Amino acid sequence: MKKVLLIRFSSIGDIVLTTPIVRALKKRGNYRLHILTRKVYVPIFEANPYVDEVHFFEKKISEIIPALKIKNFDFVVDLQKNLRSFMVKRALSCPSISFPKLNKEKWLLVNFKINRLPDLHIVDRYFETVKLLGIDNDQAGLDFFIPDEEHIDPAKLDENFSKKYIGFVIGGKHTTKIFPAEKVASVLSKLPHPAVLLGGTEDWQKGEEIIALSNNKLIYNACGKLSLFGSASLVKQANLIISNDTGLMHIAAAFQKPVISLWGNTVVAFGMYPYEPQHPQNVVISEVKELKCRPCSKLGYKKCPKKHFKCMMEQDVDFIVQKALRFI
Repeated sequence: MKKVLLIRFSSIGDIVLTTPIVRALKKRGNYRLHILTRKVYVPIFEANPYVDEVHFFEKKISEIIPALKIKNFDFVVDLQKNLRSFMVKRALSCPSISFPKLNKEKWLLVNFKINRLPDLHIVDRYFETVKLLGIDNDQAGLDFFIPDEEHIDPAKLDENFSKKYIGFVIGGKHTTKIFPAEKVASVLSKLPHPAVLLGGTEDWQKGEEIIALSNNKLIYNACGKLSLFGSASLVKQANLIISNDTGLMHIAAAFQKPVISLWGNTVVAFGMYPYEPQHPQNVVISEVKELKCRPCSKLGYKKCPKKHFKCMMEQDVDFIVQKALRFI
């Protein structure tokens, strides 16, 4: 059995978006599949039954290269394509393929609003990268696996969550990709269903602000109280996920949940919207389309460069509520 090393260092959402390739390499290619990632993301890959072995580094890529060399890989699939992944490929000296990031095309879209990006989701672009290995897309979507011991019973948060509830992902890495607290509260005030706020420790205070601003009395602030797997467990059991463009949004898509995806300074043309090929009707994109300043970055900023933050502040709350009620 030939050994393949797949490289994806980060982050949560990007890793989840590689899972169709992981599954296809194992099931359709019958390869022995190794993963190279950062230490913090090892548990995600270790929980994946399609992965045979996980290798990681913490700070420097040189930490792991000697151990990789003795594995004698037959092929490297580089879905990261940066200086560190180049160093790995050079050290291993075996055949490899790399994912084209299309940075020039993204730069044109951000700076001149000229869109030369292919009309393809990034998952489909990943599959174009591995055509050489005879791997095609099974159209089964994304994967995310939760260890049994990480399962969360929503009823233990509040008995109101034992039936229907909405998961609202309020966190994110970049401020310009995050729905403001007052807008979240406005949406939840118009919905009659219980809601769980999901995010990291840094989002807890924002969660408390949302609860204070909202008329909905059935809101539980889970930010910072659960592990990634625990949060994913609540996502899996929710009737609907409303989310910023962040990792839990892609995890929701992996569970084929209805998702209302909130887009600020970035755009779906980058190809990283929720991926549900079997149920495309599950995905709703909420954005302010007519803004000439979008996208202002391929990632995001700590604050709006134009100082008006219209891409989030002018989001149509009634549109989001209408779509949410349809799903629920």
